[in-house]
Parts: sequence; structure tokens; C-alpha cells
Amino acid sequence: MEALLIDIDRIRADTPATSRLAYLHNAGAALMPAPVVAAMKGHIDLETEIGGYAAADRESDRLDAVYGSVARLLNAAPDEIALMENATVAWQMAFYSLPFRKGERILTAEAEYAANYVAFLQVARRTGAIIDVVPSDASGELDVDALERMIDERVKLIAITWVPTNGGLVNPAAAIGKVARAHGIPYLLDACQAIGQMEVDVEALGCDMLSATGRKFLRGPRGTGFLYVRRPLLHQLEPPMIDHFAAPWVSRDAYQLRDDARRFETWENNYAARLGLGAAVDYALAIGLGPIEQRCRLLAGRLRNGLASIRGVTIRDLGRTPGAIISFTMEGYEADAIVRSAAAAGITIGASDPASTRIDAEVRSLPPVVRASPHYYNTESEIDRLIGHLAGLAPR
Repeated sequence: MEALLIDIDRIRADTPATSRLAYLHNAGAALMPAPVVAAMKGHIDLETEIGGYAAADRESDRLDAVYGSVARLLNAAPDEIALMENATVAWQMAFYSLPFRKGERILTAEAEYAANYVAFLQVARRTGAIIDVVPSDASGELDVDALERMIDERVKLIAITWVPTNGGLVNPAAAIGKVARAHGIPYLLDACQAIGQMEVDVEALGCDMLSATGRKFLRGPRGTGFLYVRRPLLHQLEPPMIDHFAAPWVSRDAYQLRDDARRFETWENNYAARLGLGAAVDYALAIGLGPIEQRCRLLAGRLRNGLASIRGVTIRDLGRTPGAIISFTMEGYEADAIVRSAAAAGITIGASDPASTRIDAEVRSLPPVVRASPHYYNTESEIDRLIGHLAGLAPR
């Protein structure tokens, strides 16, 4: 039944590189489908013909529609969406809008992403705020019971990465949201690796802020991202940096922040990339995030089962229901050497360095790991091709 839900032949026809590559590096940057590329090229051509300002004016309805597309993807309202140049800026605009004082606490997870954690460190250094890491449970997921026990009146933010960069872990984001809601604590969710590979519903998650990128499983262009901020919190936050788009200059000595999430944006942006992002979101919505998630899990499960049968391979994933990022090491090989060997065989995979998730890597004594990340446009034969290649490297 699952295979009937997704027209793999049509989707692969929209993805020409699949005819020559087994592309399993979607946690890094996925292959863009043809409609995404066409949207971007079309706008660049229009800018060439009539200039950037006139092109943006002519395409204003399509550009505004991107907010609605992202809102539908998240089950949010368009005025709760800001379109950003990447997920890091989106996350930073949310995080740095929150005031912290000495002794106030930020709760995060062991597998938190490096870009986020260094921001915690900077704010802690500046303000005297405290970073507390919630321990993981036996499965490797953030321990929700431990989180509940750590809550007190000094906790001013819960911030976690939903799907960490270095493996298949899927943290219990919705359960964390229930704790945050119950205690009235702002909850910032990094959804970079979740967007595009699974269903994302901000109401079910209970998050107040969510950041994501376009380039990974969403199959959008690089240099795109977005930020969701729940409306009640939105009106309490002043961005750490503003311009006259975010906050019009209403008199000589006054500005007025916008009423919507676009208060986190700036006036200048890449309109071609923005249209590409909108096309990527619409493409995913047309397929359906439910079927996409089912197929991602199917292919990831096939790869994990195959890896488990290869001598010398250790799967490094955590969690009860791992997603479509498979991390592993292989005895006798550095991660980069495996990536290069696979590339020579026409198979694209990646690697993850311990510095990207330092706490988790230190707790588990992780070396650099190989990272394979299939997506719905991949085939079972491509999964088997990687398994066969790795089996050929294994010691006899």
C-alpha cells in the first residue's frame, strides 16, 4: 500500500541526478526537484529582463504565498512565519530575543547542535545565565521525567534539537512541549533535520518557536530557512537586530515593530531562493508528509538491517523510533575514507564530526561517524547498493 502513495518514477524523473547517483546525503543537502529549480531560474531570468525591483513587484503574490505554504507545512498561521536566509539565523533571532539574567537557566539536551550550544555559552558568559543539560534515558532520548524534575522558577527556556545531526535519534519533542506548556516556559525547537522527512505540527508539538532549513529533507535551495513564533509570545519579543522593514521608522525618535513574525526579517533577501523554498514546500505537501515519513522509515530500516549484517560495522544510532539518518563506524576505516570510497562507486553519503554534537560524542566516546540519509526518492536497490559496497570493504 505504501508504494502506491508515492509515484517514485515521477519523482525520480523530477530529480535527474538519480539516474547516475545513489544519493544518500539528504541530511546534508538534498537534491532539489525540477519545480524548485525552475522557480529559481525563472525568477533570475525575470530579474535579468526587468530588474530585481520590478521582478519582485511582478511576483509579489507568489512571494507572499510562500508564507502560507510554510504555515500549512507546520499547521501554523502565516503571520507566525518569518522567512530567513538560513536556519541558524532563524534560531538565533528567536534565541537572542529572549532576555536572561544571572542565575536563570536554559535547559537543553545531550545531543544539542554545536551552533546552538555556542550561543548558549555566549549568553551565559554575557549574562550569568546557567546551561543545564537534561540527561538521556536508556534509549538515548532526552529523559522527559528528568526534565520535569529539573524545572524550577529559574528555568527561562527549554531549547532542544529534535533530530540531531549525528544519527537517527528523534527526541520526544511533543512530550517536551507538554512539560513546557504546563510550566509556562518558552520552548525553542530546532527542527532542521525533521522538516521534510516527517510530519511537523506545531500545535501537537507545543513549541513556541521552531527553526528549520530549506536545504535538507525539504529539498529546497541552500540559503533558505524559516522561523515560526507562536503569536502570544511573538508580541513579547523584540528581535536583537532590526531594520526599517522589521520596525518601520514612524517618527524621528521612534520605531514600531511589525505585528507579525516578519519583525525578525530584514528588508533585503534572495527572492529567487525564496520562490524555490516555496516550491519545495508545495512539492512536499503535494506528496504528503505522512507517506514521505513512512517511506523514509522504510528505507532507513532496510539500511540499518543491512548494516547490522556486515562484519566490523557498528551502528551508532539512538532512540526508540530512529529516523532517516543512519550513523555508523567501520572497523579499520576512518569515516572520511568510507565517504570517499562510496563516492568513487557513485554513492553519495557524508560524515559527522564529534564537534557538531560534542556532549553526546563525549558521553559515548564517539569518533567521526559515517552518515547515510535516504529520502523518499531513493529506491531499495540504492540502499542495497550501499550495503553491498560496504560489505565489500569488510574484513574477510
